[in-house]
Amino acid sequence: MRIRYLLCAFLTLVAAGSLGIASDNKGETEYFAVFMEGKKVGHSVETRLAEQTTITTTTKISITITRLNTPITMNIVETCVETADGKPLSFESVQELSAMTVKVAGTIDKSGTVSVTATSMGTEQKSSLQWPEGAVMAEGLRLLNLQKGLKEGSKYIAKIFEPSMMQAIEAQIEVGSKTNVDLLGRVVALTEVTTTMNLPGAGTIATTTYVDDELHVQKTVMPLAGMQVEMVACTKEFALGKNDVLELIEKLFVPSPQPLDDVGSAKSIVYHLVPTQGADLPIPSNDNQKVQRLKDGTILVTVAPADAPQGAKFPYKGTEQAILEATKPTRFLQSDRKEVVDLARGAVGDTRDAAEAARKIESFVARYIDNRSLSVGYASAAEIVVSKQGDCSEFAVLTAAMCRAVGIPAQVATGVAYVKDFGGPNGCFGGHAWVQAYIGGKPGKWVGLDAAFRSAGRGGYGPGHITLAVGNGDPEGFFDLVNTLGQFKISKVTVNRNK
Repeated sequence: MRIRYLLCAFLTLVAAGSLGIASDNKGETEYFAVFMEGKKVGHSVETRLAEQTTITTTTKISITITRLNTPITMNIVETCVETADGKPLSFESVQELSAMTVKVAGTIDKSGTVSVTATSMGTEQKSSLQWPEGAVMAEGLRLLNLQKGLKEGSKYIAKIFEPSMMQAIEAQIEVGSKTNVDLLGRVVALTEVTTTMNLPGAGTIATTTYVDDELHVQKTVMPLAGMQVEMVACTKEFALGKNDVLELIEKLFVPSPQPLDDVGSAKSIVYHLVPTQGADLPIPSNDNQKVQRLKDGTILVTVAPADAPQGAKFPYKGTEQAILEATKPTRFLQSDRKEVVDLARGAVGDTRDAAEAARKIESFVARYIDNRSLSVGYASAAEIVVSKQGDCSEFAVLTAAMCRAVGIPAQVATGVAYVKDFGGPNGCFGGHAWVQAYIGGKPGKWVGLDAAFRSAGRGGYGPGHITLAVGNGDPEGFFDLVNTLGQFKISKVTVNRNK
């Protein structure tokens, strides 16, 4: 899994959870330095411009980290235009990673209809949705915070619309007491405000913000993948100045307590997962893994890959709603696009057996993506058809979209997978993405596919994969993984061999 998901998560959550600029001045700009693991890795610039009838709030965040000595820079610019009383008018979110740019822009009319245009790699998509009732953007949130004030113990709910996610995030805001806070060597008495955000499918993430009496944010702290991430108010010169070098590769891996040889030949593997700091891990049970929670807090995950039913036909003709949802096109799994459909039909050929068709798609994608780039932005299936590049997420997105294009239900799974040749003598489990495809009617089974592993000569999906979440391949789905990495250790592994 690329580090960009961690960056996306941090940038999106900071943008969504920030209490905003409290000043009523016509124009104001504030600068912040971004730290990970105590090292300066980027900056944030927040601007509020008040004109006659509109308020424009812009947040620009830039972060640079290193993966295997390769610098990766991500920039996000979010702009919200609202009326003076906080009513939404328009928004724009631009994400840049290396040569990849993804832009989402929307306008809100008087009836609450949101007209959206999404652009990536020259491809433009238009859609519409209804503005979430009660949702606010930057100015609306600022006004709400000013209304509620800083009385210790007060609590309130805010629905914050996040442009890059195209949905409202529910946040519970609680005002704490005043405390002395270190601001880069300057100790200041500030009020602690905790914002707890409920992310779809990922549970809750809490951000702690320290504000002055005028509600200006001075410091934001958030846990992310076992790391401490901070954003601290500072001078323009320091914020935009030189960054430190931070190598984060080890944060994407969980050490194995023992080496695992020939994982693919195992019948099943039992993993003992120990949550750290009382973390609640929402690990799913499915056809490929069973989850058991012990009284001491240990979570037993038994991974036994499901065998695909033979003779099952496709497209899927069942009526189960959850499975039907896995056949539909989405923003990133564009299974209705001609180029994706043509690729899928060509890969499947004349076969009518669903299991064989899914394996053919897996093998095709393993060959088709021939540039395993670490610096590509998050790409959709249609974009991957053109670029033929990416890493595990692109392999998974294209595989799932091609399966859906021929009527085979498919979901993108995220989790960790064992890699023997990385992370020391015992190997380790790295953040990863793959696919589970539903084969059969009623009953049927979700079967694992891993075109990225197959492409790398690692044999495809197997008992060395631990699923932490499943979804439609949208970037938001990776919040599940971000919220879980760093929150558990693997204390014991038991391998059961075929006899």
